[in-house]
Amino acid sequence: KILECVCYSCGKLKVDMRDPMVGNVVRRVKAQHRLRAVWVLAKDKKVCETDALEDNQDGDATAEDQFAAEQGRVKGHGGCGHEQPLWRKKGLKLTGVWKPTDKGEDTAEPEERNVSPGEIHNILKKIPAEDLHIMGLNAEYARPDWMILTVLPVPPAAVRPSIAIDGGALRSEDDLTYKLQSIIKFNGIVRRMEAEGVPPSVVNEQ
Repeated sequence: KILECVCYSCGKLKVDMRDPMVGNVVRRVKAQHRLRAVWVLAKDKKVCETDALEDNQDGDATAEDQFAAEQGRVKGHGGCGHEQPLWRKKGLKLTGVWKPTDKGEDTAEPEERNVSPGEIHNILKKIPAEDLHIMGLNAEYARPDWMILTVLPVPPAAVRPSIAIDGGALRSEDDLTYKLQSIIKFNGIVRRMEAEGVPPSVVNEQ
């Protein structure tokens, strides 16, 4: 839901802060329910809207907008203009689907690809603190990028001790130790495959 609320490129919320419905959500909805309310408004937006200078009757930008642009103040949404993917969850993987939006390309096939946890982590890190507040999250205690582990904590041997079998004649390791060994083994295999230029589809299986 958080990914469907923010821009894939710049990390800003896709909703326009000037929208009175967004203001009502912030003022009237409790923080624990705010994410769902913002998600309903943002999930169908296909483009991260940029700021457009308002024109006067002569077709020129108004003096107020020109002054704001010269002063570098952000008016309105202030997005990057990038097209947004449709997010699909398949098992433990997240897939992004980019549909062609240019005229005359209605028959073109949408581009679908797996989005790695590293890319997701970078998107979540870009979300500004004020946007997190609108979604009901706390930038000081509950940033969404903290939900992705970048370092694997390894419990000490005392937590996963060796197990004696047949009166101590044989010893067996705890299941957690075997799982950690498996992770280290496959990490090595993936690094070697990437260095050798193995096709990404094969690397993803490992």
